[in-house]
Amino acid sequence: MNNGDLQAQLDNLIRIGTALSSERNLDVLLEMIVDESRRLTRADGGTLYIVSDDRRFLEWKIVQNDTMDTRIGGTSSVEVDEDIYKPVPLVSEGQMNFSLVSAYVANTGKTVNIPDVYEAEGYDFSGTRVYDQATGYRSKSMLVAALRNHEDDIIGVLQLLNAKDPDTDAVISFSDTFETFITSLASQAAVGITNVQLIRDLQNLFDAFIETTATAIDEKSPYTAGHVRRVAGLTMMIAEEMNRESDGIWGQVHFTPDELNELRIAAWMHDVGKMTTPEYVVDKATKLETIYDRIGTVRVRYEVFRRDVEIAALKQKLALLENGNSDDFSEIDQRRKENLKVLEEEVAFLEQHNMGVEFMEDRDIERIQAIAQQTYEMDGENHPRLTEDEVYNLSIRKGTLTEEERQVINNHAAVSIKMLSQLPFSKKLRFVPEYAGGHHEKLNGQGYPRGLTADQLPLQARILAVADIFEALTASDRPYRKPMLLSQALKIIGFMVKDGELDSKIVDQVKGSGLLMAYAKEELTPEQIDIA
Repeated sequence: MNNGDLQAQLDNLIRIGTALSSERNLDVLLEMIVDESRRLTRADGGTLYIVSDDRRFLEWKIVQNDTMDTRIGGTSSVEVDEDIYKPVPLVSEGQMNFSLVSAYVANTGKTVNIPDVYEAEGYDFSGTRVYDQATGYRSKSMLVAALRNHEDDIIGVLQLLNAKDPDTDAVISFSDTFETFITSLASQAAVGITNVQLIRDLQNLFDAFIETTATAIDEKSPYTAGHVRRVAGLTMMIAEEMNRESDGIWGQVHFTPDELNELRIAAWMHDVGKMTTPEYVVDKATKLETIYDRIGTVRVRYEVFRRDVEIAALKQKLALLENGNSDDFSEIDQRRKENLKVLEEEVAFLEQHNMGVEFMEDRDIERIQAIAQQTYEMDGENHPRLTEDEVYNLSIRKGTLTEEERQVINNHAAVSIKMLSQLPFSKKLRFVPEYAGGHHEKLNGQGYPRGLTADQLPLQARILAVADIFEALTASDRPYRKPMLLSQALKIIGFMVKDGELDSKIVDQVKGSGLLMAYAKEELTPEQIDIA
């Protein structure tokens, strides 16, 4: 090799090293290592092995051979079949495996350069001979180098086969210069692979932390179990459906893989602020519920009222008997029955409106106040039948939350923004706090926590808002209410669109594509799906 060729190869080596250090897709990187190594050495074939996580095997990752028209693994459509390409054991009968050349290199870190494998001693090439006999191929020269990373760990093995003369195309030995080049390239490749694996492992750790956090939030309340997972799934279904559109209003919309990942993380983290929301508020299934449902206390109180009625009737009868009037107790019994009936009706009324399933009319609130104005005696003092706090809670017109409790619930969105804004997200994830914190905003500016308007809400936040509302309406695992029919959920969403709360285009896409039914069949009960 003359000085000009040597310089060209050195330039190639530098170029390849730069490319290897910048590639972040592991499949592309592994394939590039073999492609460039073969191009550099004019090898007909090449194999790349990676040491298994338990360091007991070499796993086949890339298999290439130009003569046999073979490209397996990497970005090719052909995956490595472990039944054919069985992992190479690094340990045999308790000892390091030195019989197979790839295992020898992995165990020792030494580079092996063999002019002709049929004449080589010390290694088992029986498998190679069987392959050659079956295919008519002739394996000859071989160069095997360890992939050693910056921590001096061997993470893989690069095996090149049959170097070719550039002029005659005849199979020749790998030169010492090629051996030096490949040893150097293998080390650069190992560093590149390690970097990609570290980035991948960090991403996996980050994803696992996010999903674990979301699971913890869901598990905090039996009423929200699975909510975050379903919202994240539906959000990504909507975004990916938009990406598939080639024309229409979504024809110009295309989320990049990084943007999809950013939206996915925002969806998983959208309720992170609920970590600070008290359980008694999150779980408030009835109006009187705090740590427990205080309707039980009201029932006990009314049981005392019933007994007071019975005792009063008995005292009246006793007084008549003492005065010698024992002929007729009918008036006392009638009054007792009437009083007991009033108590039964009152407690039934209170139990009904404690559930929060019906809108409270003015007359209902007036009746609660009238009940509270009645008193009973205890310890020589008069007390109202209902406390001020009970009256306040029972008078909630819609749902089970007081205005103060609703503000506590609503505050989770602001807390989500605050918490997420304090995290050092990378440039590719910089909008996670904005998307996650905007899932309760409304296009008409009447949402929370910031009251943003349509022109201030990015598409990603609008998608997340639709997914959040749809999941909340259709969730089948809320123990405080029956699962809502799909048709009813769509009717409510329609009202929200009409009121300027949700993006009509996103809602139309969900309804008009197969996305709606795909989600319904996956997450709803069969009884909920009442439309085709």
